[in-house]
Amino acid sequence: MIKLNRRQALIMGGAAAATALAAPAIAQGTKIKVGALRFTSHSGSFVAKDRGYFADAGLDVELEFFQAAQPMAVAIASGDIDYAVTAISGGLISLAQKGAIKVIGGALIEEEGIDGQQILASDAAFQAGVTDPSKLGGKSYGVTQTGSSFHYVGSRIAQAEGIEMSFKPLQKVGAVVGAIKSGQIDAWNIVPHIAKPLAGSGAVHIIGAVQDYLPGYQTTTVFTSAKNAADQRDKTEAFLAGFSKGVADYNSTMIDQSGGDAGIDEMVKLIHQYVYADRPFEKAKPSIVNGTMRINEGAKLNMASVKDQLEWFQSGGYVDASVTIDDLVDTSYVEIVG
Repeated sequence: MIKLNRRQALIMGGAAAATALAAPAIAQGTKIKVGALRFTSHSGSFVAKDRGYFADAGLDVELEFFQAAQPMAVAIASGDIDYAVTAISGGLISLAQKGAIKVIGGALIEEEGIDGQQILASDAAFQAGVTDPSKLGGKSYGVTQTGSSFHYVGSRIAQAEGIEMSFKPLQKVGAVVGAIKSGQIDAWNIVPHIAKPLAGSGAVHIIGAVQDYLPGYQTTTVFTSAKNAADQRDKTEAFLAGFSKGVADYNSTMIDQSGGDAGIDEMVKLIHQYVYADRPFEKAKPSIVNGTMRINEGAKLNMASVKDQLEWFQSGGYVDASVTIDDLVDTSYVEIVG
């Protein structure tokens, strides 16, 4: 009987969970560029690259990092990168309408029972009485760009609470962090690996959770150029196969904790190469662990959430009213739910 060490068992388990997306035969070493943010939520790509799952699928992957969603969408449309994982934005939808981009799967999702994106208030706003989202009426809410995913989430919170807020575009996540810490904006929403350390420092306060307003929110999606989706099916399926094995490892280790503390440590060390790499491991580890959220197995896509996002962008005039869900999504690659 062959005995496996913990790492081998985790890898084999992750591979088994992703067999529904077995890699097609493509030329070995096919070079592609994959867009990402330095967020824990992009760990599917990090794991697939470092554990050889992309290579097993025949792909030689170079990761290219961005600071916001919309520039990544532009890079896909221009052919500067081949595949990416990020939130749906107005820019992405408009490029899809022009036939440049297709969403082909889902990634990060809000799941009940797992800490997801947190709603934050600046210390100044909190001390002035903004202790829950219902008290955000008349306050300023940070976003990267007008028509970004942050704008969508903030607007849905305001709608649910029956209040109005002003939205302040600051272009980059780092700029929003600085603005809420200094009190230049009153509120924001962000993934837990950023939200919890900020709250722990006392500079901001967690006043709510996004999943209370948007259960099942398809926070990020997997997308590519319309050309890749239509004409490079083998390459696209190979990317999804490798990515899905990385996701399976990540979920198994960080959410199901199948490898125990040792497995978590090994996974965090892998992610630390890309997230908070400028910090010592022991300081980075709590933030990375705090960022644990479910990434959809097999890149399945919550279509109900995607449709709600599209409708919001249309209702606000951020994208053309004539855009259809078929313009945005190629449903032929992964399981569609919702």
